[in-house]
Amino acid sequence: MINKQLLNPKNIVVIGGSNNVHKPGGKVLKNLLAGNFKGEIYVTNLKENEVQGIKSYKKPEDLPQVDLAIIAIAAPYCPAVVEVLAQQKNTRAFIILSAGFSEVGIEGKLLETKIVETVNSVNGALIGPNGIGVLTPNYNGVFTEPIPKLSPQGIDFISGSGATAVFILESGIPQGLSFSTIFSVGNSAQIGVEEVLKYMDENFDSEASSKIKLLYMERIDKPKMFLKHASSLIRKGCKIAAIKAGSSSAGSRAASSHTGALASSDTAVDALFRKAGVVRCSGREELVSVASVFMYPELKGKNIAVITHAGGPAVMLTDELSRNGLQVPQIKNEYSRFLLDELFPGSSVANPIDFLATGTAEQLDTIINYVDNKFDEIDGMAVVFGTPGLVKVFDAYEVIHKRLQTSQKPIFPILPSTKTAKAEIDEFLKKGNSFFADEVVLGRALGKVYNTPKPAEEAADLPLIDVAAVRKIIHASENGYLPPESVQQLLDAAGISRAKEAVSSDVKEACLLAKEITYPLVMKVVGPVHKSDVGGVILNVKTEEDLKIHFEKLMQIPNAEAVLMQPMLSGTELFAGAKYEKNFGHLILAGLGGIFIEVLKDVNSELSPLSSKMAFRMIRSLKSYKIIEGVRGQAGINEVQFVDILSRISALVEAAPEIQEMDLNPLLGTAETVIAVDARIRVEK
Repeated sequence: MINKQLLNPKNIVVIGGSNNVHKPGGKVLKNLLAGNFKGEIYVTNLKENEVQGIKSYKKPEDLPQVDLAIIAIAAPYCPAVVEVLAQQKNTRAFIILSAGFSEVGIEGKLLETKIVETVNSVNGALIGPNGIGVLTPNYNGVFTEPIPKLSPQGIDFISGSGATAVFILESGIPQGLSFSTIFSVGNSAQIGVEEVLKYMDENFDSEASSKIKLLYMERIDKPKMFLKHASSLIRKGCKIAAIKAGSSSAGSRAASSHTGALASSDTAVDALFRKAGVVRCSGREELVSVASVFMYPELKGKNIAVITHAGGPAVMLTDELSRNGLQVPQIKNEYSRFLLDELFPGSSVANPIDFLATGTAEQLDTIINYVDNKFDEIDGMAVVFGTPGLVKVFDAYEVIHKRLQTSQKPIFPILPSTKTAKAEIDEFLKKGNSFFADEVVLGRALGKVYNTPKPAEEAADLPLIDVAAVRKIIHASENGYLPPESVQQLLDAAGISRAKEAVSSDVKEACLLAKEITYPLVMKVVGPVHKSDVGGVILNVKTEEDLKIHFEKLMQIPNAEAVLMQPMLSGTELFAGAKYEKNFGHLILAGLGGIFIEVLKDVNSELSPLSSKMAFRMIRSLKSYKIIEGVRGQAGINEVQFVDILSRISALVEAAPEIQEMDLNPLLGTAETVIAVDARIRVEK
C-alpha cells in the first residue's frame, strides 16, 4: 500500500529507460530529469551504456539499492524484474506503465497477480499497471504531457484512466486549475482510487493537505471504503467531485420486482456519492467546471447576482441557474437606486445588473462593492466581462482579481473572450485565479455543487426491531419469494404497520376468515408475481356470495396457490422497497405506488443504513412530492409515518442481508397513517 518510498523516494530507477523520448521509457525519464527530483536517478537498458546522459545498467541485478522503480518494459518480463527488485534491491514502490495485463485477458491477469503477490510479500506499494504514472511535488513520474505546476493548494487528482487524466489536465490548466498530486492507478491491481482516498484521509493535514479531490472511476470495487473515507475527507473540509463512467442501461440486469427494475448498479453509485457528499459529474467538461467552482469560497445560499455588460450571456446564465434550483432574485432595496446613479443611463440594477457594453472597470468595481456590502439578499455573484476587441480590458480583470481577494461573498468570473482578450486572461491566470469561459457551464456546475447534500451521519438512527424473530424467519425460509405468512411475520417483527389479512386455499375457510376481516374486501391471488397483469386483484367484494364467485375465478389463474383477503382501504398509493446491490449493500427506495410506479417511475433511493434525515430528503425530493404533501384541497399523507416505515425497512435489511428484493406496493397513506396493503420479499441465502 501507499508508502514513503512511493511518495518521496530517495532514488528512482527507470526500468526500460530509453533515448527515444517518444516511448514511455524515454519520456518518463525526460520528465524526471526536467523536474525537481532531489535524489539519484538510475536507468536499465539492455542495449545502451548511457541513456539521456545517465549511466545505464544492463539488468536489474546490477543496480544499487533503490526505493522506487518505474517500469516500462513488455508485460511478460515484468514479474521477474519486480521479484529481483523486491527481493534483492530493497525496492518497496513500483509504478508499472506497461500495458498487456488484466485488461487484455487471462494470461495478462496471471502476470498481474504474480506481481501483486511479490509486492505484497515485502509490504510494498504498486501503482498500475497500464497507467501514466504518478506526479507529486517530489518527482515527475509520468510519461505524458502536460506537466502542471504543482501547488499544495491545488487539486489531488486520481484517475482510473491515463488518457482521461491527460485530457482533464488539458481542459483544466487553461482555465486556471492548479494541481497538487496526480495518481493514475491504471488497472488498480493493488492500489485503486479507494486506497488512495483512504491514505489521503488517514494522513490528512488541515494546514498542508489539498482540500479538493477529483476522481475518474470506471469501477468501484470497495464502495464501503469509498464511503467511509470520501465522507470523512468532506467532513474535514474537503470538496470531492467524481466521474463514474459505465452507467448505461445496457449493463443493467432484468429483475422480476419493481425494485429490481427501478434500481440498477448506477442507481447505487448515485446513492453512494450522495451519501458521501461527492458531486457526481457526467464528463470532463463538467468535472473541470465543478473543480473551478471548488476553487472559490463556498456559496452559502441560492441567491445569485448576475453582473454583466452583455445581455445575452446574462439571460442564458439566469435560465441555467433557475433550472438548477438557484435564483436570480430581483434587487429592489434602499441602495439599488444609489447604485443606478453611479452607472450610465440605460443600465439596470434589477438583477441581472447590466451596466451596458460601454461600462467601465470603475463601474464594475462599484457594482461588486454594492453587491458584497449592501445587498444582503444576495449570496454570491457571477461576473460576465468580455470584449469585442475595441479596447484592452486589463483594468476590468484587475478589478475582479482584487475583489476576489477581499469579497465576503464568492465571485465567479466568466471571461468569454478567450482569444480576443487572451493576453488579459493570461495575466489574470498568472495571479493564481481561475475562470469560466461559458456562463451556462458555470450555471450547471453551481447547481451540481449546491444540490449535492452534505455527507450523511456516520451512525443512522435506525428504529429497534425484533432481530431474533427476523433471524428465525429467515433461517426457516427457502430461497425465492417468501409465502404471505412469512412476509407478514417479517413485517410484524420490523414493526411495519400492515392491513389485517388472511390467506386460504379453501373457499369455506375463506368465508369464515372474511367475517373476522369485515367487508368490503380486496381479494388477491397468491402465486403469480404481478397480480394485476393476470387479473389477480378484485376490489370491493361486499358479500359472501361475491367472495365465493371471485374465489373460484382467482384459483383458476395459472400458478395460483391461494387467495389473500384484506379490508378495502383508501388513501394515497405509495411505494417503499429495498434491493441488494452487490458490494454496495441495500438500496432503500420510495415513491408513489400502484400503477404510478410503472408509469411515472418517480422513485428515489438511498443506501442503507438510512437515517431519518435521509428518508425525509428522499420523500421531499420526489417530483410527485406535492401529491404527498397535499394539493388542491386533497389531504396529504403522514410523512413521519412514511419515514418510519422506510427506516424500519432499512433496519430489516440490516438484520437480514439475505433479503435481495422487497416491495411494499402499495402502501396506503392518509393524514393519520401509512399502512402496507401488499408486500413481496425475495431472499437469497
